[in-house]
Amino acid sequence: MAKDKKKKIMRPKAIPPKGFRDYFGTDVAERNLMLTQITEVYHRYGFDALESPAVETVEALGKFLPDVDRPNEGVFSWQDDDDAWMALRYDLTAPLARVYSQFRNDLPSPYRRYAMGPVWRNEKPGPGRYRQFYQCDADTVGAPSVAADAEICSMLSDTLEAVGIPRGDYLVRVNNRKVLNGVLEATGVSDDFKRANVLRTIDKFDKVGIEGVSQLLGAGRLDASGAYIDGVELSEMQIAPVLAFLTSKGTNASATISNLRTAVGNSEIGLQGISELEMIGELMEAGGYGSDRVEIDPSVVRGLAYYTGPVYEAELTFEILNEKGQRRQFGSVSGGGRYDDLVKRFTGQEVPATGVSIGVDRLLAALREKGRMLYKLRGPVVVTVMDRDRLADYQQMVSELRNAGIRAEMYMGNPKNFGNQLKYADKRGCPVAVIEGGDEKASGIVQIKDLALGARLSSQIETTEEWKSQPAQMEIKRTDLVDEVKKMIARSEGSM
Repeated sequence: MAKDKKKKIMRPKAIPPKGFRDYFGTDVAERNLMLTQITEVYHRYGFDALESPAVETVEALGKFLPDVDRPNEGVFSWQDDDDAWMALRYDLTAPLARVYSQFRNDLPSPYRRYAMGPVWRNEKPGPGRYRQFYQCDADTVGAPSVAADAEICSMLSDTLEAVGIPRGDYLVRVNNRKVLNGVLEATGVSDDFKRANVLRTIDKFDKVGIEGVSQLLGAGRLDASGAYIDGVELSEMQIAPVLAFLTSKGTNASATISNLRTAVGNSEIGLQGISELEMIGELMEAGGYGSDRVEIDPSVVRGLAYYTGPVYEAELTFEILNEKGQRRQFGSVSGGGRYDDLVKRFTGQEVPATGVSIGVDRLLAALREKGRMLYKLRGPVVVTVMDRDRLADYQQMVSELRNAGIRAEMYMGNPKNFGNQLKYADKRGCPVAVIEGGDEKASGIVQIKDLALGARLSSQIETTEEWKSQPAQMEIKRTDLVDEVKKMIARSEGSM
């Protein structure tokens, strides 16, 4: 009788879901460091922390998803036992609108809050584009004055400099959606769908240029891949105010404002937006934020439909090499604006609000490009195991080091090969190794090794004798362990 064939075991692939990634020690440490720096600036400006759930009802999230028309599209959603639909938050602003509406009678007005955490977008992933990423927001709810918008712009400038982006490597660009609405009035476009398409086209100005925008507002154009993109089908007379708007940036703020007045014509809403831009400019100047840090730029549109007034972006102006080796500007790392209608969804009453969101992952990538995020995660002090019967002695040393505020661990692998313990310490980036054999124990001494000096040789060392021969190794009294380890760590840090 033939033997039964062994049943093939189907094992899961050891990969994350498409569009997601893992963050290891250095990644997390760099992010936490940067978030701490951002938090210090937000606190200085008087903002308080808010943590809301990662899950909201689909109803609460509403229709304000990026570039989609249906509430459930673009989010990770599911139906609960009570048939209610829930979703992972796609940003930190929609939850704020819900929180403020729910607790508005208990919160101060204006309410100034910041929030940090992951958000999720059920969108097609691509290079550097993930379905989960971190955002860092600050918002003021209940302040109708554009002084609140100006404050956000100055705070954004201070934040970029605090994390390591120097003046000259960034620019906070400011515009006003009311000005754009005035331009739309000047075109004579009244259909909401067509107006939305005009906004999306204007938002592509940085990518396709003035000629590309003109084509997309008209009959359409061929993109870089050769595919034909249908246009909005505006007439030349309707396109003219939009092009005048996009090319209205002058050599200074006064020239830009003058050109914008021409672009909006007699539109009341457009002129109101220009007045608000002038006020923001005055407040920036009064606070010492010149055009080298914050400037009026008509090309800033922002993609979300809920913006009602000033909009702003922080753009990094230094150049990097793309995947093809071509030089290009790094681009935007932050954006926001005024959204006076968002809370109205819950309360029925208009509540003024403005805020900004920083893309944490993009900002970290920018700092790495500039060589300003050279964080090296230092491993713990490792107490090696020379004798399996004396684990309690080694654990006592670990406890003494930890109680003194020193990161420390006892080696938990197979202690048979001492060289493997040293290789482990080297891979972890450990600053110090503690060694105590039977002879050392009897004499009341321990050996400590500066691994910063010996790391390059550790892969070649197999015996205790070879290890002791290295000049970075010291014999100390057991009672002096904590003090001497502190000194060795200090020397190691000083040489970095």
